[in-house]
Amino acid sequence: MSKIDLIIEERAADIGNFLVGRLLPFRQKRMVGPFIFIDHMGPAHLKAGEALDVGPHPHIGLSTLTYLFDGAILHRDSVDTTIEITPGAVNWMTAGKGIVHSERTPGHLQQKAHTLHGFQIWVALPKEKEFMEPSFQHIAAQDLPTWEKNGATFKLIAGAIEGMESPVDVQSPMYFIEIKASKEAVVSIGNQLFGEAGLYILDGAVVIDGQSFHPKQLLVAKNPQLCDFTMAAGSTVYIFGGTAFPEPRFIDWNFVASEKETLATARANWKAQTFPKIPGDNSFVPLPEAFKK
Repeated sequence: MSKIDLIIEERAADIGNFLVGRLLPFRQKRMVGPFIFIDHMGPAHLKAGEALDVGPHPHIGLSTLTYLFDGAILHRDSVDTTIEITPGAVNWMTAGKGIVHSERTPGHLQQKAHTLHGFQIWVALPKEKEFMEPSFQHIAAQDLPTWEKNGATFKLIAGAIEGMESPVDVQSPMYFIEIKASKEAVVSIGNQLFGEAGLYILDGAVVIDGQSFHPKQLLVAKNPQLCDFTMAAGSTVYIFGGTAFPEPRFIDWNFVASEKETLATARANWKAQTFPKIPGDNSFVPLPEAFKK
């Protein structure tokens, strides 16, 4: 019997500046644990004078996780954060009742050719925390737990598994794990996982039940405790998941909520420009008249 319930192929999506590879949501699988939205961003090769320029836009009901492999992003938000994220670090922004942020190429890179590559992820908040106060947390690469086992190197980017916990301030039981193998490695991690689990292949290949899988594929496990596989030399994969919520979540533009009425209120508030402002930046991304993910 296969350990895989669903195979999701990365799909191209246009975010305005360049194409990304969308993994979640998917028509047959809207969420994996609390993970509700995952974009594989790039690799985008930007010429001198080209830049990421996502102006101030709002979020509610979620935490965003930004994790880069290459390049840099300057993050600014309405809780008065200004910080540059570089590869291996984590930006974790909890929107709660409402936050506004912008994402732009840092000035020192704007006139240089460079590559931007990484993940943009949304993690839905539990129903009882959807209206919590917004916050922002930056975790340096060296502060994330790492370990080696059976020839593979592990990094716990967010959440907790047996005996280890990332400093990222998650709001529900979850995990987001990076695994790299410089040589062929057998990974047996299922006994540490719970809830729902997905495995995304960034580089290389994995073999499960004698079948080989390749980059840009997201494998959703039937049971996370069956999450054992072989990684080819030079492979990098990400395992994410956790406890699923008892009620569904709805998405409208950049808003996530357990009630559709909350989404309608958020749209009205953004249109009326009553969300908090980023200090020193009065520009904003207009509200789309119709948007559904």
